[in-house]
Amino acid sequence: MAESGSKLPEGLSESTFPHFATNAIHEGQDPDQWNCQAMIPLLSLSTTFKQNSPAVLSGGYEYTRGGNPTRKVYEECLAACENAKHGLSFSSGLASCMSVIQLLSTGDHIVCCDDVYGGTNRYLNRVVSKMGITTSMVDCSNPENVRAAIKATTKLVWIESPTNPLLKLCDIQAISTIAHEASKDIIVVTDNTFMSSYFQHPLDLGADIVMHSITKYMNGHGDVLGGALCMNRKDLYDRLYFVQYAVGAVQSPFDCYMANRGLKTLAVRMKQHQRNAFAVAKFLEGHPRVERVVYPGLPSHPQHELACQQGKGFGGMVVFFIKGGLEQSSTFLKSVKVFTLAESLGGFESLAELPSRMTHASITQEERTKLGISDTLVRLSVGLEEEDDILADLEQALKAAVPDSLL
Repeated sequence: MAESGSKLPEGLSESTFPHFATNAIHEGQDPDQWNCQAMIPLLSLSTTFKQNSPAVLSGGYEYTRGGNPTRKVYEECLAACENAKHGLSFSSGLASCMSVIQLLSTGDHIVCCDDVYGGTNRYLNRVVSKMGITTSMVDCSNPENVRAAIKATTKLVWIESPTNPLLKLCDIQAISTIAHEASKDIIVVTDNTFMSSYFQHPLDLGADIVMHSITKYMNGHGDVLGGALCMNRKDLYDRLYFVQYAVGAVQSPFDCYMANRGLKTLAVRMKQHQRNAFAVAKFLEGHPRVERVVYPGLPSHPQHELACQQGKGFGGMVVFFIKGGLEQSSTFLKSVKVFTLAESLGGFESLAELPSRMTHASITQEERTKLGISDTLVRLSVGLEEEDDILADLEQALKAAVPDSLL
């Protein structure tokens, strides 16, 4: 068994952004906003609200699609976690993506990183393309590729950092500068799902909008479907709030209540996710049955220096290439016991999946080959279980999957 160890690089056991945990617990949660002074924000399931006279909203709410007390406290807390002025919640991560696209018009152009969540790729290239909006998929790990892809019609730059699933990094500050210098009308969106607000604040680096699949780390318990957009610009907030209201892809009050509760433990969860992920990455990097490991926290990652500069940590996602082929990766995934073979990520439980056949199966074989998403690439969402149990599970599954003849 390869040597384990979860000791983090110096400084990474400390808090990330000042007052983060305090804000996640208290922002928007003031008991004095409720007549009963409840410590836990109330869950308002009402779809409509009494008006004292026509169009006079004494309570501030009319219809839950346009606003709801439970959603309001949650969105305020979301914004605080991202160091943003405004937050909006949606029914899913892709609903958030769709709402941003509603800001565009026929003839507009999008630059998007080529290694991106499969659902985002599918939506942009198989749905948005029918609206007369074109997308250039480029390797955004090199900011100059973004510069080269921008056209006179470009209105949106969409990046992930780290990317899904290859964990490439996009230099958010450099890309934002390039986009804004090219045109003040270009909106830069950063999908911050993999890092969570705890480890990275893209708005501080120049992005215009931060997007989250709340389903993942921000909620963190695998029981809420949701998305979010955070921004500082009032004009973007007003336009996106109108889309939220007019299109109606809003998060339900119950899911807002649950996700708001999830934010309260985000800081402590992310610390442990990272600690376990770092141990997994070191363990796998020294394992004879593993070809290669990708984790931004390892010095072997080609953009490790950028990872240290851009974020306050490295997150809980680890990718590795198992020795052999599809037979070995499939056997590994069927052999895990602590890890569960399932899509999604960011919950308290450890999950493992095969992107080529699961989350990124909608991408053509040609595209996957070009990107390097092979049948031997395994994506791990490292959970909060005991480190020794996680490593022991990986060891036994690797032994089951990769015969000595392949060593």
